[in-house]
Amino acid sequence: MPNAPITIAHLSDLHFGGFADLRQIEALEDFIPTLGAAATVVSGDLSQRARHGEFQAAHAFLQRLRRHHAVVVVPGNHDIEWWKSPLGLLGEQAKYAKYQRYFPDLSPVAEIPGAIIAGARSSYGVAFGSLTWNLRDLAVKGHLPASETTRVARIFAAAPAEAIRILTFHHNVLPGGLSRRMGLANWRSAYRRLLATGADVILCGHDHTEGAGQIEGSLAVSTSGTHSLRTRGGRPSVFNLVEIDGQAVHIRHYRWDAASVRFQTSDVNSFARRGPPRVTVSVAGGDEPL
Repeated sequence: MPNAPITIAHLSDLHFGGFADLRQIEALEDFIPTLGAAATVVSGDLSQRARHGEFQAAHAFLQRLRRHHAVVVVPGNHDIEWWKSPLGLLGEQAKYAKYQRYFPDLSPVAEIPGAIIAGARSSYGVAFGSLTWNLRDLAVKGHLPASETTRVARIFAAAPAEAIRILTFHHNVLPGGLSRRMGLANWRSAYRRLLATGADVILCGHDHTEGAGQIEGSLAVSTSGTHSLRTRGGRPSVFNLVEIDGQAVHIRHYRWDAASVRFQTSDVNSFARRGPPRVTVSVAGGDEPL
C-alpha cells in the first residue's frame, strides 16, 4: 500500500456549448488548483454536439488546468459523431475523428507518483454492444467490451504493487440517484470484468447527478455530476474530490452555490479498499435519458 494518499479532482459532463454554465467553468479553473490534487480526471461529455468550437473551448480549459497537474480525459456519448458510422458499418475511426483532433488518445494512461490512471472507452453511439430493447437508450447507452477491460487489467497488472489503480470511463455503473438508470448495457457482465481489472476506484459520469458507492461491496465508484444547465430535478451541480489512502477511498462532493458563485464542500463517503463481494444492485425504470 502507498505511504501517502493520492487526491484526484473528478469532473464530468462539462458540455461546452449552449448548455455550459460558464460561471461554474470559471470557478472550477480557479478552485481546482487550490485542492492539492495530483490530477484532474474528466469522465467524458466535454461537448454538447461534438462541434469544433465546443472541443476548442474544452481543450483551452483543460490546457489551463494542465499548468498545475496532470489531466486525463475520455470521450462521452456527446463527443462522438456516431451518425457517420452507425453500427460501425463504416469503421470506428469516423466516429471519433473530430474528437481526436483535440484529444488524440481515446483510452489514455497516465502515471503519477503513487498511482496509475487508465482510461477506457464506453462511448460507441449506435453500436451492437450498446443496444437495448428501450428505444430511448439509442445512442445514449454505452458498453464496455471485454477487450477494454482486459487491456486495463494488463495495464494494472504491470504497475508496481503499491500503486493505486484508478479507472475512468464515461457511463455510470451504479444506478442514478434520481433516474435509477444504468449507463452501461449488459452491466452484469461488465461488473464481473471490472472487478477483475484490479482497480481501486472507478470514476464515471453521464447521469448528471453525483454519486458514491461500490460494485458488489468491493470496488468504489465515484460518479461526478454535470457543469451544464441540464441537471436532474433542479439539483445543484457537483464535482467530486477523490482521496485514496492505504485503507480506503474517500469521495467528497463539492456542490455549486449559485448565490455565492462558488463550490462548497458537502457529503463525504468512505469505502474500504477491495473487500469481498457482498451487495447486488437492482435497477428500476428511469426518466428522460441524457
